Amino acid sequence: MSTREQPYSQPQGRTKTLPDGADGNHPLALLMKRWTTRPSLSASDRDALASLALTRTRVQRGAYIVREGEPVTHCGALISGVVVRQKLVSTGNRQIVAIHLPGELVDAQNLLLDHADDSVQSIGQSEVAVIAKPTILDLIAARPEIGRAIWLDTIIDASITREWVVNMGRRDGRGRIAHLLCELYLRLQAVGQCPSDRCILPLSQEQIADCVGLTPVHVNRVLQTLRTEGLITLRAHRLTILNWSGLTQVGDFDGRYLHDRIKV
Repeated sequence: MSTREQPYSQPQGRTKTLPDGADGNHPLALLMKRWTTRPSLSASDRDALASLALTRTRVQRGAYIVREGEPVTHCGALISGVVVRQKLVSTGNRQIVAIHLPGELVDAQNLLLDHADDSVQSIGQSEVAVIAKPTILDLIAARPEIGRAIWLDTIIDASITREWVVNMGRRDGRGRIAHLLCELYLRLQAVGQCPSDRCILPLSQEQIADCVGLTPVHVNRVLQTLRTEGLITLRAHRLTILNWSGLTQVGDFDGRYLHDRIKV
């Protein structure tokens, strides 16, 4: 889909170095909660994460956290909001290649690269814990299990990317959108943003189109079809799953590719 690229904006916000301890208000609380479901992450590993120097940054809608071609200087952990990873082609068309939710690292795969090869953009107001690249690399060297957790996250990201390739290449428009809705529902549920069978769908129809390679008009028609079939309701970005079994059947959805990303 065609989209106008927003001017580059360095993340703005207050710098804050966090003390020891990781309660629910810690910027890395969701990330640590997910990682500590892996029994190999020790108490001292968690303490090292809790005392990590970082900058807590508010990012405005449309601002970039990572910009394609820019030097890699930091790693970000999403505290709140939703960001998308995207590529632009010479015509100005955009393809969203990944969605990141709270509790996830948004650019771990760039840590060993000199320059970013894609961009990460906030689709609403978000908040990010920004960690300097040398700081996170030193932590990985000193704490192998934290390095393993980051490695596992990048492997799961790759698994999700493979499923997106299949979704784009081998499912029709109805199946693509149903599959994306199923994935987003489970991932939002995992970070406590889906009470019961409802969640806030963080994407506009244009952004859904950029995820699945369709036009916004086609997306609108498919969403209307899914509503007519009694599978979902969608009003003012509030998505309700009325028939999970039916929606997964339409989307040919099997959530195993998410691995432990849904275990929070």
